[in-house]
Amino acid sequence: MASINQKSLMGLTVKYKAEAQSFDEENLKVHRRVSMTKRFSWTLSAVLSLGLVLLTWPVTLRGASSSIPSRGVQADPPRQSNNLTDVVHSGEFHAFRIPVPDLWLDIFQKIKAAGLNAVRLVYSSLRRDNILTLYSSIADTSTFSSGGLSNPSRDVLDFDDWRNLQTLFDAAKAAGLFIVLRPGPYINAETTAGGIAHWVTSEVAGDLRTNATDFEISWTPYIQAIIDAVVPNQVTNGGPIIDNEYSQSPISHAVYFAQLEAAYRDGGVVVPLTYNDPGMGLNFINGTGAVDVYGLDSYPQGFDCSDPETWAPVTLNYHQYHEEANPSQPFYMPEFQGGSFDPWGGPGYDACESLTGPDFMDVFYKENWASNVKLISFYMLYGGTSWANLPYPGVYTSYDYGASIRENRVLSDKFDELKRQGLFLRSSPELRKTDWIGDTSTGAVSVNGSAAFVTLLHNPGTNTGFYIARQHDSTSTASTDFSLSVDTSKGVLSVPRTFSSINLNGRQSKVIVTDYTFGGSQLLYSTASVLFAGKIGNRDVLYLFGDSNQYHEAAFEISLTNSLLKSSSPSISISSDSTNAIDTVTFLPGINGLVTIFETESLLVLFSDPITAATFWAPVVPGNSPLTNYWQFGSNETVLVGGPYLVRNVTIEGNELKLTGDLNRSTILTVFAPDNVRTVSWNGLPVDELKQAQGSSSALTGQLTMESLSSLQAPQLTNWKFADSLPEIKSDFSDKNWVTANHTKTNIIVPPQFGDGRVLYGCDYGFCEGAVLWRGHFIGTGQEKSVNLSIAGGTAFAASVWINDVFIKSTPGDNSTPSSTDEVFEFPSGSVKVGKDNVITVVQDNTGLDESGSTTNDPKSPRGIQGFQLDVGNITTWKVQGKLGGYTNYPDKTRGIFNEGGLFGERAGWHLPGFDTSSWTSRSLSEGLPNNNAGIGFFVTTFDLHVPGGTDIPMSFVFEDNSERYRALLFVNGWNYGKRVGNLGPQTKFPVHQGLLEYNGKNVLFSDMIMCSTVAVALWSLDANSTVTPKLSLVIDGQISGGVGPIAVNNPSWSPRHVV
Repeated sequence: MASINQKSLMGLTVKYKAEAQSFDEENLKVHRRVSMTKRFSWTLSAVLSLGLVLLTWPVTLRGASSSIPSRGVQADPPRQSNNLTDVVHSGEFHAFRIPVPDLWLDIFQKIKAAGLNAVRLVYSSLRRDNILTLYSSIADTSTFSSGGLSNPSRDVLDFDDWRNLQTLFDAAKAAGLFIVLRPGPYINAETTAGGIAHWVTSEVAGDLRTNATDFEISWTPYIQAIIDAVVPNQVTNGGPIIDNEYSQSPISHAVYFAQLEAAYRDGGVVVPLTYNDPGMGLNFINGTGAVDVYGLDSYPQGFDCSDPETWAPVTLNYHQYHEEANPSQPFYMPEFQGGSFDPWGGPGYDACESLTGPDFMDVFYKENWASNVKLISFYMLYGGTSWANLPYPGVYTSYDYGASIRENRVLSDKFDELKRQGLFLRSSPELRKTDWIGDTSTGAVSVNGSAAFVTLLHNPGTNTGFYIARQHDSTSTASTDFSLSVDTSKGVLSVPRTFSSINLNGRQSKVIVTDYTFGGSQLLYSTASVLFAGKIGNRDVLYLFGDSNQYHEAAFEISLTNSLLKSSSPSISISSDSTNAIDTVTFLPGINGLVTIFETESLLVLFSDPITAATFWAPVVPGNSPLTNYWQFGSNETVLVGGPYLVRNVTIEGNELKLTGDLNRSTILTVFAPDNVRTVSWNGLPVDELKQAQGSSSALTGQLTMESLSSLQAPQLTNWKFADSLPEIKSDFSDKNWVTANHTKTNIIVPPQFGDGRVLYGCDYGFCEGAVLWRGHFIGTGQEKSVNLSIAGGTAFAASVWINDVFIKSTPGDNSTPSSTDEVFEFPSGSVKVGKDNVITVVQDNTGLDESGSTTNDPKSPRGIQGFQLDVGNITTWKVQGKLGGYTNYPDKTRGIFNEGGLFGERAGWHLPGFDTSSWTSRSLSEGLPNNNAGIGFFVTTFDLHVPGGTDIPMSFVFEDNSERYRALLFVNGWNYGKRVGNLGPQTKFPVHQGLLEYNGKNVLFSDMIMCSTVAVALWSLDANSTVTPKLSLVIDGQISGGVGPIAVNNPSWSPRHVV
């Protein structure tokens, strides 16, 4: 295959920048992610099988096929399909956003249950320029790695506890998921500094994300540690990719990519390296730094959830772009919109879930199929929590993302659509290798109905056709009807044949299949959707579904009249065409629930409405190979299970089908299993009232009863203890052990704006995370009336200023969200002490470091005091203090570098379990600070949880919903798990998981135990004489029996600290 030269690439860049539907450029700058690319020879190594050295099969794509598909249907242009036998259907998951390793398996099992085969994982240094890729078939999970978490300071690497990669790999292996790993150095992901370790932003003088020598030295130890962890776990023993959402020019960018590639290859990584390109930029396909598999990044709805009913249309030129950019590679989308982030003051994540809900997934995901996308990962599948000081300034604590699995791990309505699509893709091997033939606009598909738009994909080996239909105006909410001509083994047919037209609701897409295989049987065509197709025992099983207010039909090249017809519903009819030997089933409107259409000893066809279809699961029955839990590679055996909230695992031992999973209510269990299955157990107990379904030889039904949890109540949060957390403004406070801020040079991109040249940026003194306190000293003359301060803390930051023990004001003084302010702070009358040492105290919040934007050095963000000037005289000494120990010697190694900031209570460990508050004042949190003062106080209480074993009870802490001007940090058993900003919002609810909360004592499964939990709130009131009355409660988000199993608790308690 001839390669595309650089001149051609430049031409294509111009062309596609003009043709591509508009992207929100600002949002794209904000929302950068990983990617994948290379020239035109590629290796499809099944995904990195977490924690396992496994097979890899190289597949070298040859030139595009020039043959014409059978029956005279020609691809235009011919799609490369030689040897392309696998589909990656994946979702993004960030392990660091749920720091409870035993719950990673919970997320992975849910992903697997939706029919996916992989997970894309981001591992944080924090970093994200380099990504590990390990491929799989039909479903993959993507994971980030972050160097900021595991590389807290120069030459210090920490992969312990919840930062451990092997634990992550093992969990994915247990679930049967392959992994695409994205380890950095730069990960974006709405993380502070975009994932680059904070120490790098102040200690590296060279340009970040380039081939600058000192930057290369900074990432080398971290990347080597990633390599050491990955190589033993490769499918072949290998696996990274490269930087995320980046450009190939200037050359320093490209050389940087080449350095990363060389590091991985030299370290023994052999799986493909990949990259994701935002906005069709044609980067890293050829030339310096080119990767193995190029990928396209797309968020068609953007990142504004404020009007979720308003859609942008589908992107029309995906396929054309791929054909001209990299046609000999599989079409890969390493990031496609699975939700959206939400900014400070935004509408909240329920609105983001609505914007990217099931209807969006139905239309936009299937449009990707129509563009012949074969490898895809949805960002995010589970968003999780940007706890502590993890987020970048643009977002708040929750990273729920409106994803299919919500932040509290509850399955949303989006999950149902994800599963309907996932099981169809897993059931459809013919879709793995298809030619793009054309669509309505090219004349390749004949459609009667101008409002419908249909694309045809064709498998050249099996002649299976996939007609993917949507409305021409993909944003339309109106209903439309159409019919079309389809090419089948019986010739060209006009469908439907038994009623007038196929109906498309507003914002709906359908896949009409032709010559479609299920097991060893053949479906001639179907206007109904396919949920499942395959073999269960000795039966060929087909499960169709469709809206109950629409007509549907399916045609078979077999005689149905001799089969045992199960349905007596007047909404189902069968007609025979003896001339063409076609039997057609018509499904009339009104069908609700599951209907057996017909059944023999070797054949079973089912139909239901979509809601009923979403209650069914097709878990993988483990095989006997090393890839025992991996569909296609370790097992092709499955069963259909209807009713439960979640089916996690299944095994067949003799005549017993053993199911494990979750219930959120009592339900009827329906099982389609091999004929030898006679008994069924659920979570180790026999299923009640198990019997063969009436008139069916293939279905078993029984009753699953969920024991009542109505007596389970969340405890009230009472008996609060209070202590002042701002001793720094008192006259007897000594800062002699604080760091003297006397630097005159900095690598931060914004130099001091005014003053005497001293640099007052926290990161330059080791204090990059959370609140930082500054104390400026001067000898008063009585002439001083004010100080001009320029303070930078990032979007939505705040700062409060005192002169001695007298409050001046906070900035910003309104509800705006600037990243910095420049104000004059006037000293109240009598506040300056003449002839004595006076102290200006600045408490400055830090909402994180910026991601790369207009320059690669944006993470070198100014956080601190950009300028200072007394109106008269000079500030002689500046002292600074942030988190205890800074980033080189912080005490809490378990919770990690981001957990604590510089508030006195944090430095003293007041938030940790076991800290003795018996001498503190009793004061309710809802009373706020004494005398309505501005300032900072700590409130601490404890409570008992009595949670039955064998359950999964999601819980959240909820603040009142008002706009009072305060900021609060929520600590749960020492974990900094929420930042509430009352005057900005929108977040008031903070999910906290089991493992952080003490549910079951020492984690003895299936036993009831009581264990004390500690909650602390650091309350910062921004204004004097202002009513601040925060209220906090603990609520139960759901009651689920089952769960993933034992959840270990790792909440180290308080120990004495030397507080400065």
